[in-house]
Amino acid sequence: MEILINSIIIVVCVIVLAKGSTWLVDSAVIIAHWLGIPTLIIGLTVVAFGTSAPEFGVTLLSGFQGKGDISVGNIVGSNIFNLGFILGGTAMVRSLNADKASVYRDGAFLLLGTVLLTIFIWDLSITRTAGFVLFSLLIIYLAYLFLKKQPVEEVSVDRREVRWYDFVFFFLGLGMIVGGAHFLVESSVIIAKMIGISEWVIGVTVVAFGTSAPELAISLTAALKGHHGISVGNLLGSDIFNMFGVLGLTAILKDLSVEPGVHSNMLVLVGMVLLVCIFMWTRWRISRLEGLILIIIGLARWFYSFYFGT
Repeated sequence: MEILINSIIIVVCVIVLAKGSTWLVDSAVIIAHWLGIPTLIIGLTVVAFGTSAPEFGVTLLSGFQGKGDISVGNIVGSNIFNLGFILGGTAMVRSLNADKASVYRDGAFLLLGTVLLTIFIWDLSITRTAGFVLFSLLIIYLAYLFLKKQPVEEVSVDRREVRWYDFVFFFLGLGMIVGGAHFLVESSVIIAKMIGISEWVIGVTVVAFGTSAPELAISLTAALKGHHGISVGNLLGSDIFNMFGVLGLTAILKDLSVEPGVHSNMLVLVGMVLLVCIFMWTRWRISRLEGLILIIIGLARWFYSFYFGT
């Protein structure tokens, strides 16, 4: 009965995180425009970080609670989930076009960061120094995008005047993210202990799915409706902000430690990023077959994590 209750709590928290992120981003964009911030800057900061708000809430909160396995596992698992299930699943609906920027800019940068994180975390910890390096690389990446006038995500700014309830929705969305993240982590830990699996496995699977599920739903719904503006670059950009921004900033604020299960998952993540780059580079698109391959890898990794507990 307790497992059922906590499972329901997790589902509710996923919905709360999704809605809270939407309110936070929408209100923040309106407020930022009202303050005179250029659309490009809004895209590079407010929207980019806002779409990673669920991961940030869970990762930061669990890190300060001493649950490093959930904190790091959430980011590693979310990135694998994004590439395997979201990118692969969307490509299965319709082949996704890629451009040179997606490969040589976003893909190469994400591959660099993934390899770097693997090196940093191989001793089962991420120090503040490692976090500083990751976050500094994100600043360099954003500076490059700004100088080249290449936003991470296209932003359609609502140019109406800011209203009092925009500030209400901003803080309400922020509160929903913090609250949803707290109860998601707590219920996940309870379930992990009850069924006898590690916090790392819960973090890299259930929690990662919870924080990425809203993006999966949006991507697949858009693809099914024929809105093919979803680009490979934006999905890679999400992984970049998760790794360099969310995990980097969390590690700066607090050293993180993890269990040995991180080794196999990091190798899988490096392989998936490299594979996605190869898929994009060969014909400048990700086909349905290649999407299926990514989904199979994601499913295999989930099976391995639950079966072997790593």
